[in-house]
Amino acid sequence: MRGWDCGIEDEKHRGFGEKSFTVLGKSCEAGTAVCPHLSHTVFNIERNREQETMVNMNLDLNGKTILVTGSPGFIGANLVVRLLRELSSGHIISFDSMNNYYDVSLKEYRLAEIEKAAENSNVRHTFIKGNLADKALVDKVFAECKPDIVVNLAAQAGVRYSIEHPDVYIESNIIGFFNILEACRHNPVEHLVYASSSSVYGGNKKVPFSTDDKVDNPVSLYAATKKSNELLAHAYSKLYNIPSTGLRFFTVYGPAGRPDMFYYSATQKLSSGRTIQIFNYGNCKRDFTYIDDIVEGVVLVMQGAPEKKTGEDGLPIPPYRVYNIGGGTPENLLDYISTLQEELVRAGVLPEDYDFEGHRELVPMQPGDVPVTYAESQALECDFGFRPTIDIRTGLRKFAEWYKGYYIDGKR
Repeated sequence: MRGWDCGIEDEKHRGFGEKSFTVLGKSCEAGTAVCPHLSHTVFNIERNREQETMVNMNLDLNGKTILVTGSPGFIGANLVVRLLRELSSGHIISFDSMNNYYDVSLKEYRLAEIEKAAENSNVRHTFIKGNLADKALVDKVFAECKPDIVVNLAAQAGVRYSIEHPDVYIESNIIGFFNILEACRHNPVEHLVYASSSSVYGGNKKVPFSTDDKVDNPVSLYAATKKSNELLAHAYSKLYNIPSTGLRFFTVYGPAGRPDMFYYSATQKLSSGRTIQIFNYGNCKRDFTYIDDIVEGVVLVMQGAPEKKTGEDGLPIPPYRVYNIGGGTPENLLDYISTLQEELVRAGVLPEDYDFEGHRELVPMQPGDVPVTYAESQALECDFGFRPTIDIRTGLRKFAEWYKGYYIDGKR
């Protein structure tokens, strides 16, 4: 392992002591309403700190060392770009294995966008290529960089992939997360925020899904690993007084997203003349959540760490919370597909006379899937004054425009 000044050098990336940078596109100035290249809506962190909330917004992100694992993944890259554009000081560390679960060039594109944002930022940025399952590396990062806030977004994603490749889920989602918890235990942090998933609700019949619901019957290994993360985080919060917040994300979509997600894979198939499969014969509803809404929720939660308190037994009351982040308006899958098709035509990805009916096939439900996801986000709204608001047409329009620029105009 190479030596580093709060950073790691390899053949491709510079050390932490320098400004090494990497994310999603052209420059967008903080204060503008929308960044069209990441489809990143630029909010104002200082404004968020001032809004009325039930939770004590006890952390100023400026001047902090923030470790974001899973950057340059989809959510991680958008989060890091926003922090680089809005914070006035500090150090952001991106950590990712850059594995080939999907096209690595898309991750490299996001990393390049992060670097562009970092070039115009007062915040230092460092990228470390590594695996969370590498305990020695994780311990070294924590010991030498001493992060104040950790946002753990790194995970092996995908419900269906977990059926055929269970080992990678145990390595990344269980062992990797355990290594993060152990590092937070031995190098105390002010707040650990981590990604959970709406998949933990499994086949629950009661909707909308509430964080008060029992989630003891996962229908995929992926869901089981995410529920395990919540249990492990609760235990470490209780035993070691680590402030932690889990976020159950609901079907995140947007520009430069994950190609295995339906909206993205359907676009790729349709644009190459292939047929898309619509599961459960189209009788599905999903609580689609646009990436900017997800990032807004994460940034707010980062600033409101659960407070440390002592119980009557003299032991810590676990400084622990879990929230849903979803729009609370589940969309029928067929309606979602129709909107996607309209926006792909509008953006010039597909011709106006495209035969959509001839390129769709209704098929049964796949193992591991559920018919409905529906977030009850009242707790997030009550505690942080925030509810996702971006509708699917707006979100899919931004995706379609990005897709045309990236693949068609960019000749990829």
